[in-house]
Amino acid sequence: MSIVTPSTKLNDPTLERVEKAKTDLRVVDVRKSFDSPLGERIEVLRGVSFEVRQGEVVAVTGASGSGKSTLLHLIGGLDDPDHGSVSLGYQEVGKLRGAALPRFRQEKIGFVFQFHYLLTDLSAVENVALPLLISRQSAENATGRAQHLLSEMGLRDRAQHPASHLSGGEQQRIALARALVHSPQLLLADEPTGNLDATIGDEIGKTLVNYVKTAKTMAVIATHNENLASLCDRVMVLEGGRIRSS
Repeated sequence: MSIVTPSTKLNDPTLERVEKAKTDLRVVDVRKSFDSPLGERIEVLRGVSFEVRQGEVVAVTGASGSGKSTLLHLIGGLDDPDHGSVSLGYQEVGKLRGAALPRFRQEKIGFVFQFHYLLTDLSAVENVALPLLISRQSAENATGRAQHLLSEMGLRDRAQHPASHLSGGEQQRIALARALVHSPQLLLADEPTGNLDATIGDEIGKTLVNYVKTAKTMAVIATHNENLASLCDRVMVLEGGRIRSS
């Protein structure tokens, strides 16, 4: 088996393109409609296409109800598009069936929501370690990784506290650590600072963006927060079911 060294990559643009293709996110002509309570068919997404590269953080902005959450759900395989495709590297998400889809989400994608959805009776470290325990990693490895992430987020002294005893900002940092504990290829964040004051929201945003840059992963963030959007590499506006650059 041949070994590709860093110097080889730099000297061979073909290999570099192959490496990037393994990790790129590609959304192609995605469309999604829903039935209203009155029986009308409402087009939420009307042909959305974009790419996200390794190491890139992209913000998706737009009015409430514009389809930002729907778009993230489709990217993360939580729902199926009516048309179009979502691919992470060489894997088209819509072609995954059975146990392959939840396994893909568990291994490749980290989710952060506006509401943290922590298990409040568990400690901070137990909440963060949970995804690794579910994937049958040893308790020692899972706890060690969780403690490391909590320390990086300034929560080392709070690791053993029940989640219900912590502030909203601390809880959201725990939720972010939980999303990152399995080193996902793609982070999807839906209004991650929506319930936080401006100062704490800025800290969460900087932590999220710094992680993506350091780990060479990528993120798509749906947000109304202009400060958070300004930290991102690109801002896309979802309007009328379509994407336009800010």
